[in-house]
Amino acid sequence: MAAARTGDRRAGLPVRRWVLGITCAAMMTLAFFLVPLEQLGTRRPVLSWAVFVGLLVCVSLLLLVQIRDVITDDPRARPGIVIPLLVCVTVVAFAGAYHVLARHPGEFSGLTTRTDALYFTVVTLATVGYGDIVPTGQSARVVTMAQILYTFVFLTAATTTLSRRLRSRVGERLGVRIDGPDGPAAPGPGGPGPAAPGPDGPGGDRHGS
Repeated sequence: MAAARTGDRRAGLPVRRWVLGITCAAMMTLAFFLVPLEQLGTRRPVLSWAVFVGLLVCVSLLLLVQIRDVITDDPRARPGIVIPLLVCVTVVAFAGAYHVLARHPGEFSGLTTRTDALYFTVVTLATVGYGDIVPTGQSARVVTMAQILYTFVFLTAATTTLSRRLRSRVGERLGVRIDGPDGPAAPGPGGPGPAAPGPDGPGGDRHGS
């Protein structure tokens, strides 16, 4: 009876973690629309840049920690929850920076609302570029280039590590090695192996003549 209860608790842990992750992402998005970003920008330029750069540095360090934990196969690591949340933090940080810069004349063309800033951040992250929002000022172009480089260096490495971790976990449950060093999927310890040769060798006549 106790074993069954323990199994039920373990089975419910992934669901609770995903619910917690989705809730945190929703709260970050809500905070982006509610926090008075207008208090930053031209009024406090030094503080604005310090908060923006400091936030990106913290996210970078946390992403590197997650990558290290996955590479070292740390059982305490939870990259499936932490890495997507850090990606959300990155998106919100750049969207906030774009929104603040758009209040300066000549920095952006077509970006007027917070939704525009969030939209432009996601479009830049996806490297789509529809051309409806264009950074025209020097500061806006610097931040846009920083997002592109940040995506290539940190977010790409983190998401690649996460995908490998997920493939490895799926392979363990299926009993196969999906991303092994020898190439494509291979049978696990309990998987089917090659057929044993007959008494007369491979292809021999078992019935005799």
